[in-house]
Amino acid sequence: MLKASMYLDPHYALADVPDELFGSFIEHLGRAVYDGIYCPGHPSADAQGFRRDVLDAIRPLNIPLLRYPGGNFASGYRWEDGVGPRERRPVRPDAAWRSLESNQVGLNEFAGFCRDAGAQMMLTVNLGTRGVQEACDLLEYCNLPVGSYYSDLRAAHGVKAPHAIRYWCLGNEMDGPWQMGHKTAEEYGRLAAETARAMRRLDPTVKLTAAGSSNPGMPTFPQWEATVLSHTYDDVDFLSLHQYLGDYTGDLGDYLAQSLTMDSFISAAVSACDYVRAKKRAKKEMMLSFDEWNVWFRTNGQEEREEPWRHAPAILEERYTMADAAMFGCMLITLLNHTDRVRAACLAQLVNVLAPIMTVPGGGPVWRQSIYWPFLHGSLYGRGTVLRAHVASPRYDSPSFTDVPYLETAAVWHEDSGELDIFAVNRSPGEPLLLACDLAAFGGGALTEHSALYDPDPLAVNDPGRERLTPRRVSGGSAEDGKLRAELPPLSWNVLRVGLGRRP
Repeated sequence: MLKASMYLDPHYALADVPDELFGSFIEHLGRAVYDGIYCPGHPSADAQGFRRDVLDAIRPLNIPLLRYPGGNFASGYRWEDGVGPRERRPVRPDAAWRSLESNQVGLNEFAGFCRDAGAQMMLTVNLGTRGVQEACDLLEYCNLPVGSYYSDLRAAHGVKAPHAIRYWCLGNEMDGPWQMGHKTAEEYGRLAAETARAMRRLDPTVKLTAAGSSNPGMPTFPQWEATVLSHTYDDVDFLSLHQYLGDYTGDLGDYLAQSLTMDSFISAAVSACDYVRAKKRAKKEMMLSFDEWNVWFRTNGQEEREEPWRHAPAILEERYTMADAAMFGCMLITLLNHTDRVRAACLAQLVNVLAPIMTVPGGGPVWRQSIYWPFLHGSLYGRGTVLRAHVASPRYDSPSFTDVPYLETAAVWHEDSGELDIFAVNRSPGEPLLLACDLAAFGGGALTEHSALYDPDPLAVNDPGRERLTPRRVSGGSAEDGKLRAELPPLSWNVLRVGLGRRP
């Protein structure tokens, strides 16, 4: 049996976890909106056409932030198409995903959906095919009280009170040649800075995110960050990061090790931010928004292979396995262990497209994929103080990586309740891992629950009406003499809940 050890001390705290770390993302893409969250005529649909059964699956996740409307879609989007009487809204071709957009769901409808889901909206402005004035017009429509042209237009559309949207993205993946309106770092940096300054004159309370690199493999990373921030550092609150992991070719150890690239991506982005800070002699520390992250590889590029110009085609509907759930758990743990600088994040996406929540096409029932459970656990138990854990784990080498720890873990301390939650992934596909965690600094504790997601088949998936992959209680763990001991099943996502002996 593999054996790993862990030492925790409440005096070695990394950072408090922001609620915004557990955000998600809904783009006008595939069946995410239409036949996903929105399905008029469905037995569960509300007066606006949104499915209440889908909302019932979303609400337990306690999502604080929903990014919208994209994504690549945002770089060609005219927000005016999605407001006003629905019967007058135009149908447009969406060049990003080669689909037709009916605009039956727009800004005001999605704002209502966010309220029902208990989330704030993170709104992306189009800096691909549009610019400063259009971004300011949108901000005026959303956030200003009545009395100006666009705020009065909002009121005329039946929404008198401002939406008061706080989080805004200044464009999306502008470093990518696939992006409509793709720009160089200099071009985008200047545009983003001018847009940020103009938006703040209208509403000084907004939190603004500059578009960072689409992934760490971009040839312009991290020079893109340095150049963009040289223009925007004083005018934005966050720099965004995006990353999707995957490409399972049969070597499970190599596949699961890919989460290490997320860790190095964050560290490199932080270094770029701190370089610009030092160069500018700035007092402000730039924070990161990891506002697109997930496992994605099977359906990548599917939109190019499908018949174009259909409404809500079933594309990018990734089927998530047990191995994917373990990888997903490693990514979530990585975000937790960087909460000193990653202060917002959005799982991409939420329903049907790269999603934990699925609906059967044509208005069929809701079902949950394997990745739903690590995200649920993180959101339920991960809002506290992340501790700097000292971990000793056996390691392995794979074709692409060396010194990969079998144990990936994060610990979140809840000082008020005197509880500790340990999230852990055992990367080994064939051996259990015995974890021993020293709790002496807490005066000991008691293991109140050990829950794990695991399956002997790494390619096992859930299906509609048959959710094979759901968490199970694990017995046999103990906490004696100030030390927690628990056996993590092979290839598993684990949550260890500990009631502490005392409050330090």
